[in-house]
Amino acid sequence: MNKRLIVGNWKMNPLTLSDAKKIARMARRAAASLLHTEVVICPPLVFIPACISKIEPDTVSVGAQNISAYEDSPHTGEISGTILHNLGARYVIVGHSEVRAVGESDETVSKKIQMALSAGLRPVVCVGELVRDEGGAYMDTLRTQIRDSFANVPKSQARNIVLAYEPVWAIGAKEAMLPEQIYEMSLFVKKAFADVFGHDPAMKVPVLYGGSVTYRNAADIISVGKVDGLLPGRESVNMSGFPDLLHAVDSVPI
Repeated sequence: MNKRLIVGNWKMNPLTLSDAKKIARMARRAAASLLHTEVVICPPLVFIPACISKIEPDTVSVGAQNISAYEDSPHTGEISGTILHNLGARYVIVGHSEVRAVGESDETVSKKIQMALSAGLRPVVCVGELVRDEGGAYMDTLRTQIRDSFANVPKSQARNIVLAYEPVWAIGAKEAMLPEQIYEMSLFVKKAFADVFGHDPAMKVPVLYGGSVTYRNAADIISVGKVDGLLPGRESVNMSGFPDLLHAVDSVPI
């Protein structure tokens, strides 16, 4: 990658449109001075249009937090990739652990990836183990998750995919996964990705880390963990913490 990628997942925050605009302005101001880092913010769906700058050039891309597995027809409450693209989204988070936790299967994740790609969106595909057992069974679980989540995704589309490794047990924890462990797992998920798409695409796919990321640990995760970017949650709506996180990442030599 020429630049690192930070994808801020706002989740169900903030509660008002005015606050969403403030957070988006904060992110744009912080991103304007970055040299080596691309920034994506993923606000709640209803705030997407308001978070897109009408003044060019914009320093931040906007993404969505989810997408329908269906393109059209009667699916009440679903939002298609085409609708998201027309709203101005350019990225979309797919397969986040919180969505998987309420029943989303790898098969559905695969369909959503295909819908995102066909709509011109770049999917940020989340994978990660629930627990880390001493016997290493979690690695087989993760390998299967990656294989099945990318089933039927055209190999020609591998270049448009972003992988986000988020160990579920580390999300919301007091501390992130150790950077050395993150490095090991980033290599593992690339290997599993290679089993689906081949060696060359796997060497080029960006791998992000998500799970208790803050401005305090961001630089170490990038420099020691050797990932291509981050997927912060609560820190991405922190008016002071997010700019510090971006500048910490940007200060790490490419």
